[in-house]
Amino acid sequence: MLVALAEAFRLILALDGGVVAIAWLSLRVSLAAVAIACVLGIPAGAVIAITRFPGRAGAIVVLNALMGLPAVVVGLIVYLALSRSGPLGFLGLLFTPGAMVVAQALLVTPLVAALARQIIEDADAELGEQLRSLRLSAGQHARTLVFDARFSLLIAVLAAFGRAIAEVGAVLVVGGNIDGFTRTMTTAISLETQKGDLPLALALGVVLLAIVVAVNAVAAGVRSYAAGRYG
Repeated sequence: MLVALAEAFRLILALDGGVVAIAWLSLRVSLAAVAIACVLGIPAGAVIAITRFPGRAGAIVVLNALMGLPAVVVGLIVYLALSRSGPLGFLGLLFTPGAMVVAQALLVTPLVAALARQIIEDADAELGEQLRSLRLSAGQHARTLVFDARFSLLIAVLAAFGRAIAEVGAVLVVGGNIDGFTRTMTTAISLETQKGDLPLALALGVVLLAIVVAVNAVAAGVRSYAAGRYG
């Protein structure tokens, strides 16, 4: 075990090409998925937070439930949609990084939307009366609340990134874990462990843990900064 761990750190310190390529693909896919989730999820959360419409309570329940959607179910849905016989098969995205981005985006968008809805609703409880007295449009109202809650929203985005980059089920189903093309850190760790290549699996595990710790450190820093500035 110690020999495998030492070899793992050697691979990391030497910037092994295989480790770097896999880590870089994981980062690209997860960052793209989170960007899509933010574009879709934050406006959706803001709309639900500041508007009242029939079925709103049910929409919130569904949105919160989707936060716990199993990754393999998302992968299966995307696989069926992108397969040759599926409605989006003509795009030719199955077993490509693009399919992995779609799967991860579907997985984390409800998380971003649900967290954004709660954060913006809390902000509206504090500032809503003042903003309504200014007779702002719904769009201006929402944008003001999003700006006011930007630090809390950034923490939600970082949480979504942490979930995306640690995800294995959906990307394995739609990406196929193809060496040099769709192999991410999580799928590679699973495969290399089964093959008995512990140094590579450990190296990727260390890199993944480092990224997750860094994301949590940034989130803690943002939280501390916001508390110090506005607390």
